Amino acid sequence: MWSREDRRTLVLLLPLLVLAVAAFLLLEPKTPRSGAPPDAAKEAPPELFEFDPNTVDYRALRRLGFTKQDAAGVLRYRAAGKIFRIPEDFAACYQVSDSMYDRLEPYIRIGTEYRFRPRRDSAQRLRKPFVRRQRVVVPLVPFRIDTMTAKFLRAIGFTKRQAEAIADYNTLIGGFRDEEELCDYPIIGDSAGRRLAEYALFPERRRPLHDPVELNTADSAALRSVSGIGAKTVGAILDYRRRLGGFCRAEQLAEVRGVTESNYERILKQISVDSCRISKIDINFATPKALAEHPYIAPRTLRKILKRRQLKGGWSTLEEMIEDGILTREEADRLHPYLRFGVRTTQNDE
Repeated sequence: MWSREDRRTLVLLLPLLVLAVAAFLLLEPKTPRSGAPPDAAKEAPPELFEFDPNTVDYRALRRLGFTKQDAAGVLRYRAAGKIFRIPEDFAACYQVSDSMYDRLEPYIRIGTEYRFRPRRDSAQRLRKPFVRRQRVVVPLVPFRIDTMTAKFLRAIGFTKRQAEAIADYNTLIGGFRDEEELCDYPIIGDSAGRRLAEYALFPERRRPLHDPVELNTADSAALRSVSGIGAKTVGAILDYRRRLGGFCRAEQLAEVRGVTESNYERILKQISVDSCRISKIDINFATPKALAEHPYIAPRTLRKILKRRQLKGGWSTLEEMIEDGILTREEADRLHPYLRFGVRTTQNDE
Protein backbone atom coordinates (compact mmCIF):
# COMPACT_ATOMS: atom_id res chain seq x y z
CA MET A 1 0.00 0.00 0.00
CA TRP A 2 1.07 3.49 -0.75
CA SER A 3 1.75 5.72 2.17
CA ARG A 4 0.09 9.08 2.42
CA GLU A 5 3.36 10.79 1.50
CA ASP A 6 3.83 8.55 -1.56
CA ARG A 7 0.31 9.29 -2.76
CA ARG A 8 0.89 13.00 -2.37
CA THR A 9 4.10 12.77 -4.39
CA LEU A 10 2.29 10.81 -7.14
CA VAL A 11 -0.47 13.39 -7.33
CA LEU A 12 2.11 16.11 -7.85
CA LEU A 13 4.17 14.20 -10.45
CA LEU A 14 1.24 12.91 -12.58
CA PRO A 15 0.25 16.32 -14.04
CA LEU A 16 3.89 17.05 -14.79
CA LEU A 17 4.16 13.74 -16.67
CA VAL A 18 1.05 14.54 -18.74
CA LEU A 19 2.42 17.96 -19.62
CA ALA A 20 5.76 16.44 -20.70
CA VAL A 21 4.05 13.94 -23.06
CA ALA A 22 1.86 16.67 -24.57
CA ALA A 23 4.86 18.92 -25.13
CA PHE A 24 6.71 16.08 -26.87
CA LEU A 25 3.82 15.45 -29.24
CA LEU A 26 3.27 19.12 -30.04
CA LEU A 27 6.93 19.89 -30.61
CA GLU A 28 7.57 16.86 -32.89
CA PRO A 29 9.12 18.12 -36.20
CA LYS A 30 6.80 17.91 -39.26
CA THR A 31 7.50 17.42 -42.95
CA PRO A 32 8.18 20.85 -44.47
CA ARG A 33 5.47 22.29 -46.82
CA SER A 34 6.45 24.56 -49.64
CA GLY A 35 3.04 25.14 -51.20
CA ALA A 36 2.83 21.49 -52.27
CA PRO A 37 0.52 18.70 -51.01
CA PRO A 38 1.52 16.92 -47.76
CA ASP A 39 3.20 14.08 -49.61
CA ALA A 40 4.96 16.38 -52.07
CA ALA A 41 8.28 16.01 -50.26
CA LYS A 42 8.15 12.28 -50.86
CA GLU A 43 7.21 12.66 -54.58
CA ALA A 44 9.77 12.26 -57.31
CA PRO A 45 10.54 15.28 -59.51
CA PRO A 46 8.42 15.66 -62.69
CA GLU A 47 9.50 13.66 -65.70
CA LEU A 48 9.32 14.55 -69.39
CA PHE A 49 8.30 11.96 -71.95
CA GLU A 50 6.09 11.74 -75.03
CA PHE A 51 2.39 11.21 -74.34
CA ASP A 52 -1.02 11.40 -76.02
CA PRO A 53 -3.48 13.44 -73.90
CA ASN A 54 -6.29 11.27 -75.32
CA THR A 55 -4.86 8.06 -73.80
CA VAL A 56 -2.53 9.09 -70.97
CA ASP A 57 -3.50 7.53 -67.62
CA TYR A 58 -3.51 8.86 -64.08
CA ARG A 59 -0.04 7.56 -63.13
CA ALA A 60 1.55 9.06 -66.24
CA LEU A 61 -0.05 12.41 -65.51
CA ARG A 62 1.34 12.31 -61.97
CA ARG A 63 4.80 11.50 -63.36
CA LEU A 64 4.50 14.48 -65.70
CA GLY A 65 4.08 16.75 -62.69
CA PHE A 66 0.30 17.00 -62.20
CA THR A 67 -1.08 16.97 -58.68
CA LYS A 68 -3.63 14.34 -57.68
CA GLN A 69 -6.51 16.79 -58.10
CA ASP A 70 -5.29 18.11 -61.47
CA ALA A 71 -4.60 14.63 -62.86
CA ALA A 72 -8.09 13.52 -61.86
CA GLY A 73 -9.53 16.70 -63.41
CA VAL A 74 -7.87 15.99 -66.77
CA LEU A 75 -9.35 12.48 -66.77
CA ARG A 76 -12.83 13.82 -65.91
CA TYR A 77 -12.53 16.40 -68.73
CA ARG A 78 -11.69 13.60 -71.15
CA ALA A 79 -14.46 11.34 -69.81
CA ALA A 80 -16.99 14.08 -70.56
CA GLY A 81 -16.34 13.47 -74.26
CA LYS A 82 -13.51 15.87 -75.01
CA ILE A 83 -11.14 14.78 -77.77
CA PHE A 84 -7.81 16.51 -78.19
CA ARG A 85 -7.40 17.00 -81.95
CA ILE A 86 -4.37 19.28 -81.76
CA PRO A 87 -1.86 20.03 -78.96
CA GLU A 88 -3.48 23.41 -78.34
CA ASP A 89 -6.68 21.62 -77.27
CA PHE A 90 -4.81 20.27 -74.24
CA ALA A 91 -4.08 23.84 -73.15
CA ALA A 92 -7.84 24.44 -72.92
CA CYS A 93 -8.03 22.19 -69.85
CA TYR A 94 -8.52 24.19 -66.67
CA GLN A 95 -5.95 21.98 -64.92
CA VAL A 96 -3.19 22.75 -67.47
CA SER A 97 -1.54 26.05 -66.59
CA ASP A 98 0.38 28.10 -69.13
CA SER A 99 3.72 27.15 -67.61
CA MET A 100 2.74 23.47 -67.53
CA TYR A 101 1.69 23.55 -71.21
CA ASP A 102 4.89 25.34 -72.27
CA ARG A 103 6.91 22.57 -70.57
CA LEU A 104 4.88 19.67 -71.99
CA GLU A 105 4.01 20.96 -75.47
CA PRO A 106 7.14 19.55 -77.22
CA TYR A 107 6.23 16.06 -75.91
CA ILE A 108 2.54 15.99 -76.90
CA ARG A 109 1.84 13.43 -79.63
CA ILE A 110 -1.74 13.21 -80.95
CA GLY A 111 -2.65 9.74 -82.22
CA THR A 112 -3.73 9.41 -85.85
CA GLU A 113 -7.19 8.22 -84.83
CA TYR A 114 -7.78 11.50 -82.98
CA ARG A 115 -6.37 14.00 -85.49
CA PHE A 116 -8.43 16.07 -87.91
CA ARG A 117 -9.00 14.10 -91.07
CA PRO A 118 -9.80 15.80 -94.38
CA ARG A 119 -12.76 14.32 -96.22
CA ARG A 120 -12.02 12.01 -99.11
CA ASP A 121 -13.14 14.52 -101.73
CA SER A 122 -11.11 17.23 -99.98
CA ALA A 123 -8.04 15.00 -100.05
CA GLN A 124 -8.50 14.41 -103.75
CA ARG A 125 -8.75 18.13 -104.34
CA LEU A 126 -5.56 18.66 -102.37
CA ARG A 127 -3.71 16.18 -104.55
CA LYS A 128 -4.90 17.87 -107.73
CA PRO A 129 -4.12 21.59 -108.02
CA PHE A 130 -7.23 23.74 -108.38
CA VAL A 131 -7.55 25.54 -111.67
CA ARG A 132 -10.35 28.10 -111.98
CA ARG A 133 -12.16 27.69 -115.23
CA GLN A 134 -12.40 30.89 -117.16
CA ARG A 135 -15.85 31.51 -118.59
CA VAL A 136 -15.75 32.48 -122.23
CA VAL A 137 -17.82 35.63 -122.76
CA VAL A 138 -19.23 36.02 -126.23
CA PRO A 139 -18.93 39.55 -127.67
CA LEU A 140 -22.24 41.33 -128.11
CA VAL A 141 -23.89 41.51 -131.51
CA PRO A 142 -27.32 42.90 -132.44
CA PHE A 143 -30.10 40.68 -131.07
CA ARG A 144 -33.88 40.70 -130.64
CA ILE A 145 -34.69 41.58 -127.05
CA ASP A 146 -38.00 39.68 -127.05
CA THR A 147 -36.40 36.35 -128.00
CA MET A 148 -33.27 36.32 -125.84
CA THR A 149 -32.78 33.11 -123.86
CA ALA A 150 -31.05 32.22 -120.61
CA LYS A 151 -28.34 30.46 -122.62
CA PHE A 152 -27.63 33.65 -124.57
CA LEU A 153 -27.53 35.75 -121.38
CA ARG A 154 -25.10 33.28 -119.81
CA ALA A 155 -22.88 33.54 -122.87
CA ILE A 156 -22.67 37.34 -122.64
CA GLY A 157 -21.63 37.37 -118.98
CA PHE A 158 -24.64 36.96 -116.66
CA THR A 159 -24.62 34.27 -113.96
CA LYS A 160 -26.90 31.26 -114.30
CA ARG A 161 -29.36 32.56 -111.71
CA GLN A 162 -29.44 36.04 -113.22
CA ALA A 163 -29.86 34.70 -116.76
CA GLU A 164 -32.79 32.48 -115.81
CA ALA A 165 -34.54 35.27 -113.89
CA ILE A 166 -34.13 37.79 -116.72
CA ALA A 167 -35.31 35.32 -119.37
CA ASP A 168 -38.38 34.35 -117.31
CA TYR A 169 -39.31 37.98 -116.69
CA ASN A 170 -38.78 38.86 -120.35
CA THR A 171 -41.18 36.08 -121.37
CA LEU A 172 -43.71 37.08 -118.71
CA ILE A 173 -44.03 40.70 -119.91
CA GLY A 174 -43.77 39.84 -123.59
CA GLY A 175 -40.34 41.38 -124.03
CA PHE A 176 -38.69 44.58 -122.80
CA ARG A 177 -40.10 47.46 -124.83
CA ASP A 178 -37.36 50.02 -124.50
CA GLU A 179 -34.05 50.91 -122.92
CA GLU A 180 -35.68 52.49 -119.88
CA GLU A 181 -37.60 49.35 -119.00
CA LEU A 182 -34.44 47.30 -119.48
CA CYS A 183 -32.48 49.51 -117.06
CA ASP A 184 -35.33 49.58 -114.53
CA TYR A 185 -35.20 45.80 -114.05
CA PRO A 186 -33.17 45.36 -110.80
CA ILE A 187 -31.14 42.32 -111.88
CA ILE A 188 -29.90 44.08 -115.02
CA GLY A 189 -29.31 47.54 -113.58
CA ASP A 190 -28.45 50.80 -115.28
CA SER A 191 -24.91 50.11 -116.53
CA ALA A 192 -25.65 46.64 -117.94
CA GLY A 193 -28.94 47.88 -119.35
CA ARG A 194 -27.25 50.70 -121.26
CA ARG A 195 -24.70 48.26 -122.65
CA LEU A 196 -27.37 45.80 -123.79
CA ALA A 197 -29.53 48.56 -125.27
CA GLU A 198 -26.77 49.43 -127.74
CA TYR A 199 -27.27 46.05 -129.43
CA ALA A 200 -30.90 45.24 -128.55
CA LEU A 201 -33.60 45.30 -131.23
CA PHE A 202 -36.80 46.25 -129.41
CA PRO A 203 -40.13 44.98 -130.79
CA GLU A 204 -41.68 48.45 -130.96
CA ARG A 205 -39.92 51.37 -132.53
CA ARG A 206 -39.92 54.70 -130.78
CA ARG A 207 -42.64 57.09 -131.82
CA PRO A 208 -41.35 59.71 -134.29
CA LEU A 209 -40.86 63.21 -132.94
CA HIS A 210 -43.38 64.66 -135.39
CA ASP A 211 -46.16 62.47 -133.93
CA PRO A 212 -46.13 63.31 -130.20
CA VAL A 213 -48.33 61.64 -127.61
CA GLU A 214 -51.07 63.86 -126.15
CA LEU A 215 -50.88 63.48 -122.37
CA ASN A 216 -54.54 64.06 -121.53
CA THR A 217 -55.95 61.44 -123.92
CA ALA A 218 -53.16 58.85 -124.09
CA ASP A 219 -53.86 55.40 -122.69
CA SER A 220 -51.28 53.17 -121.04
CA ALA A 221 -50.16 51.64 -124.35
CA ALA A 222 -49.59 55.07 -125.91
CA LEU A 223 -47.64 56.26 -122.89
CA ARG A 224 -45.50 53.11 -122.96
CA SER A 225 -44.47 53.91 -126.52
CA VAL A 226 -42.72 57.05 -125.27
CA SER A 227 -39.02 56.50 -124.70
CA GLY A 228 -38.26 57.20 -121.05
CA ILE A 229 -41.64 56.12 -119.65
CA GLY A 230 -41.40 52.72 -118.00
CA ALA A 231 -44.18 50.42 -116.81
CA LYS A 232 -44.22 51.88 -113.28
CA THR A 233 -44.14 55.47 -114.54
CA VAL A 234 -47.19 54.86 -116.76
CA GLY A 235 -49.32 54.04 -113.72
CA ALA A 236 -48.01 57.08 -111.84
CA ILE A 237 -48.81 59.42 -114.77
CA LEU A 238 -52.36 58.09 -115.18
CA ASP A 239 -53.07 58.38 -111.44
CA TYR A 240 -51.68 61.92 -111.25
CA ARG A 241 -53.68 62.95 -114.35
CA ARG A 242 -56.89 61.64 -112.76
CA ARG A 243 -56.33 63.51 -109.49
CA LEU A 244 -55.24 66.65 -111.27
CA GLY A 245 -58.04 66.70 -113.82
CA GLY A 246 -55.58 66.73 -116.71
CA PHE A 247 -52.34 68.46 -117.62
CA CYS A 248 -52.41 72.09 -118.70
CA ARG A 249 -48.66 72.28 -119.31
CA ALA A 250 -46.13 69.64 -120.32
CA GLU A 251 -43.83 70.83 -117.52
CA GLN A 252 -46.27 69.38 -114.96
CA LEU A 253 -44.94 65.95 -115.87
CA ALA A 254 -41.94 66.72 -113.64
CA GLU A 255 -44.34 66.61 -110.65
CA VAL A 256 -45.08 62.92 -111.25
CA ARG A 257 -43.28 60.50 -108.97
CA GLY A 258 -40.89 58.31 -110.92
CA VAL A 259 -40.05 60.83 -113.64
CA THR A 260 -36.34 61.55 -113.27
CA GLU A 261 -34.55 64.60 -114.56
CA SER A 262 -32.86 62.71 -117.39
CA ASN A 263 -36.10 61.00 -118.44
CA TYR A 264 -38.02 64.27 -118.25
CA GLU A 265 -35.85 65.91 -120.91
CA ARG A 266 -36.35 62.98 -123.29
CA ILE A 267 -40.08 62.71 -122.64
CA LEU A 268 -40.74 66.41 -123.33
CA LYS A 269 -39.64 65.95 -126.95
CA GLN A 270 -42.22 63.21 -127.52
CA ILE A 271 -45.39 64.59 -125.90
CA SER A 272 -47.93 67.36 -126.31
CA VAL A 273 -50.65 68.78 -124.04
CA ASP A 274 -54.17 69.88 -125.01
CA SER A 275 -55.34 72.05 -122.11
CA CYS A 276 -58.91 71.98 -123.46
CA ARG A 277 -59.09 68.39 -122.22
CA ILE A 278 -58.87 69.47 -118.58
CA SER A 279 -61.71 68.44 -116.28
CA LYS A 280 -62.46 71.34 -113.93
CA ILE A 281 -63.74 71.10 -110.38
CA ASP A 282 -66.54 73.27 -109.01
CA ILE A 283 -65.14 74.88 -105.90
CA ASN A 284 -68.63 75.77 -104.60
CA PHE A 285 -70.20 72.31 -104.89
CA ALA A 286 -67.41 69.71 -105.00
CA THR A 287 -67.44 67.14 -102.21
CA PRO A 288 -64.71 67.24 -99.55
CA LYS A 289 -63.33 63.96 -100.93
CA ALA A 290 -63.05 65.35 -104.47
CA LEU A 291 -61.29 68.48 -103.20
CA ALA A 292 -58.92 66.47 -100.99
CA GLU A 293 -57.76 64.37 -103.96
CA HIS A 294 -56.53 67.38 -105.95
CA PRO A 295 -52.72 67.65 -105.73
CA TYR A 296 -52.82 71.47 -105.52
CA ILE A 297 -55.18 71.65 -102.52
CA ALA A 298 -53.27 71.11 -99.29
CA PRO A 299 -55.07 69.81 -96.16
CA ARG A 300 -54.76 73.22 -94.48
CA THR A 301 -56.31 74.94 -97.51
CA LEU A 302 -59.08 72.32 -97.68
CA ARG A 303 -60.12 73.01 -94.07
CA LYS A 304 -60.34 76.74 -94.79
CA ILE A 305 -62.37 76.15 -97.97
CA LEU A 306 -64.92 73.91 -96.24
CA LYS A 307 -65.30 76.13 -93.19
CA ARG A 308 -65.66 79.37 -95.17
CA ARG A 309 -67.93 77.78 -97.78
CA GLN A 310 -70.30 76.58 -95.07
CA LEU A 311 -70.55 80.10 -93.67
CA LYS A 312 -70.48 82.07 -96.90
CA GLY A 313 -71.98 79.70 -99.44
CA GLY A 314 -69.25 79.98 -102.07
CA TRP A 315 -67.24 82.36 -104.22
CA SER A 316 -67.51 83.99 -107.63
CA THR A 317 -63.84 84.50 -108.51
CA LEU A 318 -60.36 83.53 -107.44
CA GLU A 319 -59.73 87.11 -106.36
CA GLU A 320 -62.55 86.75 -103.87
CA MET A 321 -60.94 83.62 -102.43
CA ILE A 322 -57.63 85.49 -102.12
CA GLU A 323 -59.36 88.39 -100.33
CA ASP A 324 -60.98 85.92 -97.90
CA GLY A 325 -57.55 84.50 -97.08
CA ILE A 326 -58.41 81.08 -98.49
CA LEU A 327 -55.69 81.02 -101.14
CA THR A 328 -52.37 82.72 -101.58
CA ARG A 329 -51.56 84.34 -104.91
CA GLU A 330 -49.26 81.44 -105.80
CA GLU A 331 -51.90 78.83 -104.94
CA ALA A 332 -54.50 80.73 -106.95
CA ASP A 333 -52.25 80.81 -110.03
CA ARG A 334 -51.73 77.05 -109.86
CA LEU A 335 -55.43 76.26 -109.34
CA HIS A 336 -56.77 78.77 -111.89
CA PRO A 337 -56.98 76.32 -114.84
CA TYR A 338 -58.78 73.72 -112.71
CA LEU A 339 -61.52 75.71 -110.93
CA ARG A 340 -64.96 76.85 -111.97
CA PHE A 341 -67.48 78.74 -109.85
CA GLY A 342 -71.04 77.46 -109.91
CA VAL A 343 -74.05 79.60 -109.06
CA ARG A 344 -74.52 79.94 -105.33
CA THR A 345 -77.61 78.37 -103.85
CA THR A 346 -77.80 80.88 -100.96
CA GLN A 347 -77.54 84.62 -100.77
CA ASN A 348 -74.67 86.39 -99.03
CA ASP A 349 -75.41 87.22 -95.43
CA GLU A 350 -73.12 90.20 -95.60
